[in-house]
Amino acid sequence: MTSDALMNNYGTRKITLTRGQGSWVWDDQDRRYLDAISGIAVCGLGHAHPVVTRAIAEQAATLVHCSNLYNIPVQEALAEQLRSISGLSKLFFCNSGAEANEAAIKLARLFGHSKGVDQPTIIVMENAFHGRTMATLSATGNRKVQAGFEPLVGGFVRAPHNDLDSLHTIAKNNRNVVAILVEPIQGEGGIRVPADNYLPGLRDICDQYDWLLMLDEIQTGNGRTGQYFNYQHANLLPDVVTTAKGLGNGVPIGACLAGNKAADLMQPGSHGTTFGGNPLACAAALATVSTILDENLCQRAATMGNYIKQRLVERLADHPRVVEVRGQGLMLAIEMSEPCPEMVAEAAAKALLINVTAQSVIRLLPTLIISEDEADQLVQILGELITRG
Repeated sequence: MTSDALMNNYGTRKITLTRGQGSWVWDDQDRRYLDAISGIAVCGLGHAHPVVTRAIAEQAATLVHCSNLYNIPVQEALAEQLRSISGLSKLFFCNSGAEANEAAIKLARLFGHSKGVDQPTIIVMENAFHGRTMATLSATGNRKVQAGFEPLVGGFVRAPHNDLDSLHTIAKNNRNVVAILVEPIQGEGGIRVPADNYLPGLRDICDQYDWLLMLDEIQTGNGRTGQYFNYQHANLLPDVVTTAKGLGNGVPIGACLAGNKAADLMQPGSHGTTFGGNPLACAAALATVSTILDENLCQRAATMGNYIKQRLVERLADHPRVVEVRGQGLMLAIEMSEPCPEMVAEAAAKALLINVTAQSVIRLLPTLIISEDEADQLVQILGELITRG
C-alpha cells in the first residue's frame, strides 16, 4: 500500500512491514526477513523485546506524558543510570539524535561565549553525518544532505576525518574554535573506523587548546561496538556525548551528556523540550539500558561482530568486487569496488534487510542478540549476492 498523502522524501517504499520478533520482521504478505540493520541501529534488543514491551505497557497505563515543569522519577532514574555508565556528570533528554546534537552545538556556543569568543566555531569532519535539522545538516559533511537548504548555519569549519595534523593547522589559523564534534566511527559516511590513536589524539588536542571534545555516539552508543559507548574502548572521557537510536529500542528518545566542563552551561530557560524525557520514552529506555547491562550485550556485540566479520572475510576478502570488510562490534561494512544500491532490493528478495551507504558500502547493523545461525544466514545470503558474478 502506498499513499500520496505522504511527502516523497523517502522515495518509493516497496515493502510494508507489519510485525517483528527478535532479529526478524514480517511483511503484509507474511513473508519473513532477517533484519540486518535493526531499524538502522535502533532495535538493538531485537523487535518486540518482552522487557521493553512490558515497561511500555505498564508506563502507558500509569502516566504517558508529564511536562518538564515537574519532576519525573523514571527520567531521573534513567539519568542516574546513564551517568553511572558514561562517567559524565549531567544529561539533557530529547527525542532524537539530531536534537541531541543540536543541544551539543548549543553547549559549544555557550562554552565559547563564556570564554569571550564572539563567533564560537566547531570543527566537524568531512563525510560526517550529524542529522537533518538546520544546524546538524550544516555540521554534516555531505553535500547531498545540504543541497537545497541553503543558507546553511554558520560556525563550523571542516577537517579531514582521521587526520590529527589538520586540527593543529586549524588551531593556528582560527582563534574562534571552541570544540570538535566527531563520530567515533563514521556511520553514514561508510563505517569509517579511525586509527587507534585518533580519539586519544583528539582528547589531547582539545586539552591543549581548551576545546570541548564532543562525540556523536548516536549510532555507536548503547552497546553497538562492544562497549556501552565507543569512547570506552580508548579509555578516555569526552566533554560531551550524544546518543539516541538504540537508547529506547524503537521508542524515540535522545540524550546529550556532559562532563564537568560543560555540565553547568545550561541554565533555566536556555533550552527545553515538550516531549523530551517523557515518562513513556524514559521507561522504555530504562528497560533497554538495564537489559543491555543485565544480559552483557556489549560483550555479545563484540563477540558476534568478530564472528560475522571473520566469516565475511573468509567468504569475500579475495573477491574482486570487494574492497574491504571492516567495522567494530556489530557495526560492520563491506565496501564494494563500484556503486551497489541495487543490492538492497536484491537482498530483500532473498529475505535479508540491509542498507547501502556512501553509494558502495553495504552497512550491517544487526541486533545485539543475533544468533550464530542467523549470522550464518546473513553471511550466506550476502556471499551469494556478491560472488554471483
